[in-house]
Amino acid sequence: MQPASLLSRSVRAPHLGPTWVLLSVAVLLSGCMGGLQPPAMLAFAPGKPPSDLQARQRLSPEGSTASPLVADLSARRSILPPNGVFARIATATHAAAPQVEAAELGLARLKAEAASRNGWPTITPSLSLDGIAGLAARLVVDQPLFDHGRRDAQRDRAAAELDLAAVTLSARQNQRAFDALSRYLDAERARAQAEVAQQAVARLTEFHRIVTARIKGGLSDRSEEQIIAQTITEMQATLAADRQARMQALADLRLQTGSNMAETLSGLDPLPPPSDADPLSVLRQQADGARHLAEARITRANALPGLSATATATEDAVTSGLALGGVTLGLGSPATLAAAAATPDLVARQTDEARRAADRSRQETEGRIATLRTRQAQGAEVLRQTRANLDLYAEQYRLGRRSLTDLTAQTAAAARLERDQASLAYDIARLELEIARDAGLLLDGARL
Repeated sequence: MQPASLLSRSVRAPHLGPTWVLLSVAVLLSGCMGGLQPPAMLAFAPGKPPSDLQARQRLSPEGSTASPLVADLSARRSILPPNGVFARIATATHAAAPQVEAAELGLARLKAEAASRNGWPTITPSLSLDGIAGLAARLVVDQPLFDHGRRDAQRDRAAAELDLAAVTLSARQNQRAFDALSRYLDAERARAQAEVAQQAVARLTEFHRIVTARIKGGLSDRSEEQIIAQTITEMQATLAADRQARMQALADLRLQTGSNMAETLSGLDPLPPPSDADPLSVLRQQADGARHLAEARITRANALPGLSATATATEDAVTSGLALGGVTLGLGSPATLAAAAATPDLVARQTDEARRAADRSRQETEGRIATLRTRQAQGAEVLRQTRANLDLYAEQYRLGRRSLTDLTAQTAAAARLERDQASLAYDIARLELEIARDAGLLLDGARL
């Protein structure tokens, strides 16, 4: 007999009975529904993303995968005034973001939906070579009856991963908004300080004109002119640095918002005190702790025997029965069970530590704000007195009781004090935005 005929006999399939029909239908249905996926070259119908993918990538409190944590994040409202400068920058930054976290949330929601159906029986088509006689087809149906809570823990783990993705989305989007607002504050601080420096340069330039005229008239020597010229040079360098800082901040902000809108904006928005909502760091720890608890329950269930009902359909007959399995025993099994039992205590300690750390951070930030407000009030009084002294020096100079160098030094000192005073308002605003960022209150949760 020729080798070709032997080969053709060895791969000839047996008669197609009812099992083959059932197997074919199961494989085709699983492929069309995005379930069983053969290799790419043999795929019947590759899985496709759902049509409502955009809706799945948002913090929606509704749906089969909704949770109290997602509902909490979705219900949070921004403390930024709706029509204010801060809100416009935060909204533009969110619109220009690549939305990577939103895609991760959509993927986690799909996985949670898949895990929510793990209570149904599993159908496993099997096609294998049976020696040289031909192909052997089987259809295995498995329904767990008692698994020590493994399937419940798998659903809980998927739900915790969804919550973790939701917290990550809120945290990163709020961080992006905070970064953009920080760049805006840097630009506005530089603009305010540049205005002070420019006014000081104008006054010092007038002093330099006066001393130059005095030198020509023989009423003054060049030492006085050199002191004034050096002071002007220092103030001009300060002015150039302020302008450069503003340009750099606006350039960074342009990259974050995708537009030049910040160049036409100015001023600060008053912010109300944030609510007492749980910080995002605490919510993240709660979601991560829930995931660890679910994984510990899965580990415990894997170390204990389970019971399931099985049915196997072949070409010849259908067999059914009960299967005892799902147990992994070894010398480390007692330690594995002990570790799973100790996980809840560890998760509780980690959550308490995260809450304490968040409380300390907020108290420290609020303390810094209070300190800056005190400095701002005291600095305003000192600045008022400095300006009064400057006016007095100018009057004494006209009466011949003060030199022009004294007036120059007093003008430069007043400008430095005024620049420092102008900076405090932006430091306070940044700290207030930090508190709002940590609580996820820079953007409306419903828009994420």
